[in-house]
Amino acid sequence: MNAIELKNVTKTYPGSTTPAVNDFSLELEKGSITTLLGPSGCGKSTTLRLIAGFEKAEEGTILLDNKVVSDKYNWVPPEKRGIGMVFQDYALFPHLNVYKNIGFGYKGSDKDQRIKKIIDLVNLEGFENRYPSELSGGQQQRVALGRALTNRPVLVLLDEPFSNLDADLRVHMRMEVQQIIKEAGATAIFVSHDQKDALAISDKIVVINNGKIQQVGSPRVIYQFPSNDFVARFVGQTNIIQGVIGEDEYTAETPLGMIPCYHNHGHKTGTPVTISIRPDSFELDPNGSIEGTIVSSIYTGESIDAKVKVEAENKPITILTHIHPEKVVTNGDKVNFKVLPNFVAVIKSDS
Repeated sequence: MNAIELKNVTKTYPGSTTPAVNDFSLELEKGSITTLLGPSGCGKSTTLRLIAGFEKAEEGTILLDNKVVSDKYNWVPPEKRGIGMVFQDYALFPHLNVYKNIGFGYKGSDKDQRIKKIIDLVNLEGFENRYPSELSGGQQQRVALGRALTNRPVLVLLDEPFSNLDADLRVHMRMEVQQIIKEAGATAIFVSHDQKDALAISDKIVVINNGKIQQVGSPRVIYQFPSNDFVARFVGQTNIIQGVIGEDEYTAETPLGMIPCYHNHGHKTGTPVTISIRPDSFELDPNGSIEGTIVSSIYTGESIDAKVKVEAENKPITILTHIHPEKVVTNGDKVNFKVLPNFVAVIKSDS
C-alpha cells in the first residue's frame, strides 16, 4: 500500500513563468525511506512543501494514506495531514528540555508512556532534562526526529537533515537515523543535494532537475545505471563517451576500444549511443586493453582518484579512474586498465 501518491502535480510561483515543480508524479510505499535528490533550485524543497501543505499546487492531486489532501476541489491544512517534520535547523524549543520537546503537541492519554518510548527509540535515555543548548548536533537531530515520530505520523519529512553536521558525525547519523525510522515503522522522505547521503540512507532515490523527475530507483540502480546525462553526472562521478553497439549487442565500440555494455536498453548492433562509465569500472590490469598515462592523482583514503590520458584514434581523451588505495602511483606512470561491466550503462544524452 502506498503512503503517498502525487499525480501530475505542478507548482509555479508568482512572478515566474517556469514551474518549480512540473507534472510531478510519484508513488511511495509505506515503511520506505525516499530521498528527493537534486541541485539547489531543482524543485525538491517545493515538492516537500507541497506534500506538507505549506504550498498549494495549481494542478494535480496529492494523496496521503489513500486520502486526498490536495486537488482542484480539496485542501487539507498542514496540521491535519498527519505529517511529522524535521527542519534543517531542527527548530527545537530552547526553553523546553528534551522530554518536553519530544512530547510537544502530543495529546494522547498515554503521553508519558509514549514519550518514554520515543526517548528510548532515539537513544536519549538520561538526557530527558537537558536543554537543546546542552546537546550535541547529533543529539539535537535525534530530539527533532523523536518529536516528529511521537504523534505516529503518516509520513515524516526531513529537509536537509545532515547539512549542519561535521563529516564524521554525518556518517554516523546517516546510519542512526535510518535505523530509528525503520524501527519506528515510519515512512520518510528526505530532501538532499548530497549524493552520499542519498545513496547511504534511501530505499528509493528520486533524482530531480528543473522541476522534473529524471529517474526513480534504488541507490544501486541510480548509481550503476543512470538513465541520462544529468543523473550520470550528478550522482557521483562518471566518464561520458560516445560509442556504437557491437555485434553481440553486449559490447560497444568506443574510442577506448571494445568495452562490455550489458545495460544497453535493447539497442541493436550498429546503433550509436552515449555511454556512462563510472570511475569504479576501470580496474588496473597489466594485461588490460586500455593503456594510458596518469596525468594527475588525488589520494582520498577510500581510493586514488586518477586522471589518465589515453591516446585514442582521433584525439587523446582523459578518463577519471578510481584506483585501490593500496596501490602506489605517480604522475607520468604508464598504466593499463580493463573495464568491469557493472558500472557501464547506455544513457540518454539529453537531460
